[in-house]
Amino acid sequence: MTTSTRPIPTRHPDSPRKVPGLGPFAKLLRIGNPDEQQWQRLGEALLVGDEPMDRLVEWMYAEGMAKTRPLFDRALEVGIAEVPDAPEPLRRFFEQIENTPDWVDQELLRRGEQIYRSGGNDALYFARDVSFIGGYLASGFNKTLLRTGALEKGPGKRFAETLTWAMDVSSENGMARYGRGYRSTLHVRFIHSMVRRHVAAMPDWRTEDWGIPINQTDMAATLVGALLAPFVGGMAMGIVPAPRDIVAAAHLTRYVGWLIGVEDEWLPRDFRDGVRILNHCMTAITNPDDTSRQLALPMADDPLNWHYRNLPGLRGRIARAQHLSVASTFLGPKSMRILGLPAYMPPWYPIMRFPVNLAASVANAVVPGQRERAAVRGRQAQEAFVRLLTDEDAATIGASAPPLDKTA
Repeated sequence: MTTSTRPIPTRHPDSPRKVPGLGPFAKLLRIGNPDEQQWQRLGEALLVGDEPMDRLVEWMYAEGMAKTRPLFDRALEVGIAEVPDAPEPLRRFFEQIENTPDWVDQELLRRGEQIYRSGGNDALYFARDVSFIGGYLASGFNKTLLRTGALEKGPGKRFAETLTWAMDVSSENGMARYGRGYRSTLHVRFIHSMVRRHVAAMPDWRTEDWGIPINQTDMAATLVGALLAPFVGGMAMGIVPAPRDIVAAAHLTRYVGWLIGVEDEWLPRDFRDGVRILNHCMTAITNPDDTSRQLALPMADDPLNWHYRNLPGLRGRIARAQHLSVASTFLGPKSMRILGLPAYMPPWYPIMRFPVNLAASVANAVVPGQRERAAVRGRQAQEAFVRLLTDEDAATIGASAPPLDKTA
């Protein structure tokens, strides 16, 4: 547990705020607001970054990225043992990473990967329309996004990169050592550290008000919002997971969080704990301002510009209405108004999908081999969604960040 002796940033509110979307589910699980000690820790964590990676990145800049980045990339691909005469800072970092915690259960990771693939697109839609768009209500995090060019490049680009990372994580054997998800997660951690360094050095960055960029509180909320919240959304749209699937989803989230630099106190021990962490974080960081609308509006209109093979105008309008239907259903009218979006859209899409997903869940539970077939079909649907967003098979993770390799 890392603490800071500096005053808690002013963005930390005096008391917990209402959480849109997640609140009813948290109440169902009997999760209340943070207690006094938890509330204090949420404020202190705004000043905590990722010390192991931040220390490595400082060394890489000092030695020169042209020399150190290839060494980092090779260690990421094949392991530190395959980097001849690896410098001590690089070796220290990767030996720590490659020393997998005893609590990691590889069988649970494989099941977690599969359950995310079998969820198809509805869980991804929840991630986009509720976790991502609703996340813009956390204006403290928006301060970092806007300083990395999120508005100019379009928030849809960042979502496509996040989606590519999540699909790497949930690929078959993705979170095995040196797997696609393992490499992507450490790559994202590296980018986060460079962005943290870059934005914190900007003359207009106000640490006393906003904390440090990409801090532990924001990282914990982003982790659980990206990996467990879509699981909750899928359940709300009729996807009924087996008890073992719930355990696996939480376990996968915990290991991904450990690998991406989230400290132990913010890693979920189980599914309910993950919902608790997200709910507590959101009570502390839900503080909308003008940046919320700045980022949410173009994200809501992004479906109008997706890469449809035919009837692009009609399909774009239908897709926009579909995704606003999901957002409105779970975020509620007040949050939609704050984000500059229509306060109410009929919940036609979640209602339409509920019986379809419920029937598929029953089939997965009783038909031999159906889980495996569902994972294949679900991944194919997810890959098609990425192509719709990007007109490519995958977005390039980190492309929406400013060029940082040469930043002094």
